[in-house]
Amino acid sequence: MKILSNKNNLQILHEDNHLIVVNKRVGDIVQGDKTGDKPLSEVVKEYIKEKYNKPGEVFLGVVHRLDRPTTGIVVFARTSKALTRMNELFSNRETQKTYWAVVKNKPEKAEDKLVHYLKRNEKNNSSKAHLKEVPDSKLASLDYKIIKELNNYFALEINLHTGRHHQIRAQLSAIGSPIKGDLKYGFDRSNPDGGIHLHARKLVFAHPVTKENLIIVAPVPNEVIWDAV
Repeated sequence: MKILSNKNNLQILHEDNHLIVVNKRVGDIVQGDKTGDKPLSEVVKEYIKEKYNKPGEVFLGVVHRLDRPTTGIVVFARTSKALTRMNELFSNRETQKTYWAVVKNKPEKAEDKLVHYLKRNEKNNSSKAHLKEVPDSKLASLDYKIIKELNNYFALEINLHTGRHHQIRAQLSAIGSPIKGDLKYGFDRSNPDGGIHLHARKLVFAHPVTKENLIIVAPVPNEVIWDAV
């Protein structure tokens, strides 16, 4: 997919009057948090203000988030109408989300459906995958398949059926295949850039206003292992 703009360190994948879709880099936070670091939402607002010479405050709605060490597709809404409809699409699971991940330990099966119950731990901001339901857990399911065998690693394509906290990270860790660089979920060392090899690769949904079927694909980071996938 062609990148529309790289201005302000933004890789813009799609832009119209209602939506703006960005390819998030490692370390970017989507929305402001306690770190006080400048969030991606503010960078996008500045881009819109400058490009369209908008006076006053720019409206930008955060539709969903990606973990800070993760890369890939993030959708923002430019109107309140688009935000409401995109929120409905995401909450009703009317979007198709495809991720790519790189793991060191080959999963037992070349492709499989994983079903777990995830319990979130707010104290250390993590989720633990259980095979059976436990108190306060939520059902999580995904499909994965190995798409490429790399030197020492395996690239997986993952289709999410649910959108739980740290779902892919926790579920892959539970089958003994933590994501490269993901110390929190059992990988043995961090990546030099502090990121993990998890990328929100593709998103398919009906445009909230035009109803056109949108297929967004985010290029992987320019990095030696991703370059081999």
